[in-house]
Amino acid sequence: MEIRRDKGGLNIRSNPIRVNIDTFEARNSIVPTTARSIQQQAQQGQQAAYQATAVVAQEGRMMMEAKIGQNVIPQLAAQQTMGQPAQSAISFIPSAQPELSWNGGEMSIRYEMDKLNFDWRMKDMAFTFVPGDIEFSVTQQPDVIIKYVGGPLYVPPSSDPDYEPVDVKA
Repeated sequence: MEIRRDKGGLNIRSNPIRVNIDTFEARNSIVPTTARSIQQQAQQGQQAAYQATAVVAQEGRMMMEAKIGQNVIPQLAAQQTMGQPAQSAISFIPSAQPELSWNGGEMSIRYEMDKLNFDWRMKDMAFTFVPGDIEFSVTQQPDVIIKYVGGPLYVPPSSDPDYEPVDVKA
């Protein structure tokens, strides 16, 4: 009889999940980078120039169309002093959300049992191999036994029949 064993084995390959969190825009909405700050200031300056041009054109038109006896200058002064309420651009909560993305993980487990190869060199012998199996029989649920080894507890302690007051002298 010749016995040959082919080893099997266990092969586990895992690639964990990868979570990508991009907080650039969220942080940039609170404290802008230098480049973003310059860009925002340039846009605000350009908008202020457009608004100033519109105001000057409107005031010039009012002065040109003024009639005798009409007080245009007090009207212009009143419009400028009754301007928009002050707005502050202070914020501590991001106005943009972080961008989340992920690459799913994977795990593969491959198990191969060992193999035994028998080569019988005899004539007219018949053998049958019956692989063994393992069985577990659960006959009862686990028990928890709690055993208190102390004496009875009396509340208040003076109700204990063996109570002796402690005499403390100062």
